Amino acid sequence: MTPLMRIENLNKHFGGLHAVNSVSFDVQKGTIKAIIGPNGAGKTTIFNMIAGYFQPSSGEVHFNGKLITGMKPFMTAQQGLLRTFQNLKVCKNLTVIDNILLGYHTRAKAGFISGMLSTKRSRREEREALEAVLPLLEWLGIMDKKDTFVGNLSFGEQRSVELARALAPNPAMLLLDEPAAGLNMHETEGLARNISELKKQGRTILLVEHDMGLVMDISDEIVVLDFGVKIAEGRPSEIQNNEDVIRIYLGGDDA
Repeated sequence: MTPLMRIENLNKHFGGLHAVNSVSFDVQKGTIKAIIGPNGAGKTTIFNMIAGYFQPSSGEVHFNGKLITGMKPFMTAQQGLLRTFQNLKVCKNLTVIDNILLGYHTRAKAGFISGMLSTKRSRREEREALEAVLPLLEWLGIMDKKDTFVGNLSFGEQRSVELARALAPNPAMLLLDEPAAGLNMHETEGLARNISELKKQGRTILLVEHDMGLVMDISDEIVVLDFGVKIAEGRPSEIQNNEDVIRIYLGGDDA
């Protein structure tokens, strides 16, 4: 089966620091794959290279049959590859609905002038955008907050806004960078249900996360990194019993 994404010998050097060292893995369509490892293992660096925020020192990223290495973030988004961030990237002075509509812009065809003149085409796209994003608010339980400024929401609700914005353009694949960071137990359980539901809808997800309970519960496959090197890859049950993971990542036999 041809994977939706293929990472081949990806490297990233910052001076003498090898943040990512010859990492390769595939992500199959319709699956959840997690990348785990200690702080500084290179997880977010890989995300940044995939999404175009960092250029690899060497190696290739193939997505949906196309080489996307070297593309800028707006170009990878246009290819159907959307991400969330470890540190929230929401516009706190905009309302919930306006934040989420920002994510829809990659699907828009009308240009700036068309929007300024409020042409028939731009008005149609505005209606289509609302029809696309309102069900996301309902699904995530924030419909009653749609006209609320995001800065007035709880942290967990802001996380939901960021997820909805990434989903707004109907991406082929989601990159979720520590989506449970800062969430309480109840919010994390809700996040797990939402991610599992996205998989049932046919979504493909690449996940970086420190919450091992969440990772083991929802992932189909896991990649383990240590100091930029891939030390293991497999199903959750295989990772839990991998001696290298126990020794290097979990801290030894006592763990």
